[in-house]
Amino acid sequence: MNAGRALSVFLCGDVMTGRGVDQVLPHPAAPGIHESYLKDARAYVALAEERNGPIRKPVGFGEIWGDALAALEQAAPDVRLINLETSLTTSEEWWPGKGIHYRMHPENAACLTAARIDCCALANNHVLDWGYPGLTQTLATLRRLGIATAGLGENLEEARRPALLDAGAGRRVVVFSFGDVSSGIPPAWAAQRDRPGVDLLPGLSPATARDVGARVASTRREGDVVIASIHWGDNWGYAVPEAQRTFAHALIDEAGVDIVHGHSSHHPRGIEVHQGRLILHGCGDFLNDYEGIPGHEGFQPDLTLMYLVSVDAVSGRLASLRMLPMRLSQLRPHQASRRDAEWLRGVLDREGRRMEPRTRVELGGDGALVLRWG
Repeated sequence: MNAGRALSVFLCGDVMTGRGVDQVLPHPAAPGIHESYLKDARAYVALAEERNGPIRKPVGFGEIWGDALAALEQAAPDVRLINLETSLTTSEEWWPGKGIHYRMHPENAACLTAARIDCCALANNHVLDWGYPGLTQTLATLRRLGIATAGLGENLEEARRPALLDAGAGRRVVVFSFGDVSSGIPPAWAAQRDRPGVDLLPGLSPATARDVGARVASTRREGDVVIASIHWGDNWGYAVPEAQRTFAHALIDEAGVDIVHGHSSHHPRGIEVHQGRLILHGCGDFLNDYEGIPGHEGFQPDLTLMYLVSVDAVSGRLASLRMLPMRLSQLRPHQASRRDAEWLRGVLDREGRRMEPRTRVELGGDGALVLRWG
């Protein structure tokens, strides 16, 4: 492929900078939370410190990204896209009947600009944790910082509006952000013509894929790379439901999507390449405050990945995928050991061989994981 046609994108899984992470940043929100497990967000910091040692506070806006920040600068992707799984708000109107509520103080959103994030996908199951005032403040905060958004709006039209990202040389990346109820998004969060909310898919049916295709066609221009960022599926387990695989294929075959960016799982899931297009079924968490919480150790959820995707900007076909293994410790990612990288390689290789056609994962000499397909 001609180097001038290559377009690079950084993707990762859920970025949850609320609750305990927010408490170690320079401007923490009020620490009170409404959970059956804990009532103070600072308790999550204490759990992390009990697991991995004291955390010097406040943690700087760039520092919260740990080793990922330097890796991002070295990779220099054209576009940086995350699923932001928290509300950016000082609202006290927590959503009733929902057991967990994530929020980050809007002043701490400077951590997103420190990593030069271009776009936040917002159609997920935590963005409305602090009610409609939290939704409005989240959108206003990101708008003030110059960060594009998709999947959330004051009405259905705004929630369905894709982000249009300048990738240089006249190229664009078009980002649609969708949610599915399988990830725990309350149906009441679906945006309506006259009600704020998320772009919640009505189901994973062929009709839904055709509707997405009509939206893509009305936006796309020649040379655009289209990403469907989808919050779906259970938090745990490697099995990918057939309905999700079928829908991902339909997004490529029928809707003209070039990259399917799936998230919600707390650990990375298998990777698929369909018709030359990348499908990430589940990227795993990237930033969170879960490290002191016991359970599910067999999935090693503290191991995470930076996905560095290169596509042909003309055809949208995948050119390469490099993944940088990280380990979460003290509420930030650190470069993973060779042993950890090999464990992740084995998991992704095993799961990729269950796909059809199969994908394979190799561990390079620089510690990066490399996807092979075809």
